[in-house]
Order: sequence, then structure tokens, then C-alpha cells
Amino acid sequence: MATLSTHVLDTSRGRPAAGIAVRLESALGEALDEGVTDADGRVGSLGGELEEGAYVLHFGTGAYLGASAFYPEVVVTFRIAADEHHHVPLLLNPFGYSTYRGS
Repeated sequence: MATLSTHVLDTSRGRPAAGIAVRLESALGEALDEGVTDADGRVGSLGGELEEGAYVLHFGTGAYLGASAFYPEVVVTFRIAADEHHHVPLLLNPFGYSTYRGS
């Protein structure tokens, strides 16, 4: 079975983004787990042991970026295709974001 973690970095401030709610769902929208980024911007484990398939991470960025946030939520859909650790970082700024498969 695979495992999952995430990390949110605020590229406009050059620091981790603490306090962001993160929710993991199945591709069908079933809630699987949730967490909040710690002082280092990390959620160390989401969903326990995950099977191969598609998943969705919802990042509640609006509370972190403020009431006028251009992206009040970031949604990342990804696929687990191997029994190994998967890390999905989010690089965030007030008017943009990017993500990638980390290690």
C-alpha cells in the first residue's frame, strides 16, 4: 500500500504556510482524511495506507491568504500507481500556485 504526505510553501514570503486545512478525497468525492499544515507547512500523513487509483487534495487556502484571496481553494487531483510513499507539495502565492510529485 502507498502512503501520502503534503507540504505547503508560501513563495511570496519565503516560508512554510502553517494552518492550512487539507482534505483528502477519493476520485468519487468520498472524504478519506483531513489535516492542517503544521508550523513547517507539512501534513506528514494523510489517508493511512492507500490503494492505487486517483485521489483529490483540497487545500483551504482562503483562510491563509485572506478574504480577498484570488484562490480561496486549490484542488489537486493525482494518481497513485505504485506501492510507495507519495508527496504532493504545493507552492503558493497570492496570485498563483504550482505543484509537483515530491519525495
